[in-house]
Amino acid sequence: MLHIYKSLMDLYDALIIGGSNAGLSAAMVLGRSLRHVLVLDNNQPCNRQTPYSHNFLTRDGETPAAIATIAREQVLCYPTVTLQTDTAMAASAEDSGFRVETAYGKVLHARKLLLATGLKDEMPPISGVADCWGISVLHCPYCHGYEVHGQKLGLLANGNMAAELSGLIHHWSQDLVLFTNGPADLTTEQADSIQARNIQIVETPIAEIEHTSGYLRAVHTTDGSAYPLAAVFARVPFRQHSDLAMQLGCVHTENGLIQATEFGETTVPGVFAAGDNTTLMRQVAVAVANGSKAGVWLNKELMQEGVYSS
Repeated sequence: MLHIYKSLMDLYDALIIGGSNAGLSAAMVLGRSLRHVLVLDNNQPCNRQTPYSHNFLTRDGETPAAIATIAREQVLCYPTVTLQTDTAMAASAEDSGFRVETAYGKVLHARKLLLATGLKDEMPPISGVADCWGISVLHCPYCHGYEVHGQKLGLLANGNMAAELSGLIHHWSQDLVLFTNGPADLTTEQADSIQARNIQIVETPIAEIEHTSGYLRAVHTTDGSAYPLAAVFARVPFRQHSDLAMQLGCVHTENGLIQATEFGETTVPGVFAAGDNTTLMRQVAVAVANGSKAGVWLNKELMQEGVYSS
């Protein structure tokens, strides 16, 4: 359907859905490229419980909220970039590019879309896990391993993931307990490898994670046993935080990630994706880098299509 715009300002060069690290990084590139950009964000980053962020040069040990605050301040210094608090609910292609409808009833139009919508981790039904997630129940040793290295740690996983996690975390601590939360689904070779590292395997289901304000005290199993630990590393399922990519017809990988090139191009022309929704490397530094590359490529496409700054 042809849309008649009151002015060119009704048609954004780029609409970025998601205003965390990847989205803001892309917005900065595009703002510096004189592009008319709107960033939509609903203030629900996946790392909102995490007390400290690591492996990001110049901001190592800073809180995610502080990093985001600085990023927003710097991005909004560019006059062609606007940030709105809202949630994109529906997206579709139209003659001029894309149409997006929001939870607050707005209808937005843009030549290009960049999905920086992140992932949502699905917590297992164990009391205390959600409260400790990102604080002392951890997903990434590169983000959090240094702070707990050499201490007694737990692993919450089973099957192939348990075998992989056991070998990985053993680098940071050799005092490990593997909780399979039920019968262990390990091959003989995997079990032998885990036991060769002196890792105790506990198959009894977990009753609860005892904690104080998210900081783990002990893992309690249903047989009444308690395992005092500094932290637990866990691999939990995740899903896309938004179904917009699915609505637009973007292909997903077998892991459930949006399939995208190094520069954020999805399988749908004009739709880009960056950040956690495209990669298993869920770190602030990676998200910032991916957002920057996607912003560069998006601007390049606009120039190739003859759309220049006004």
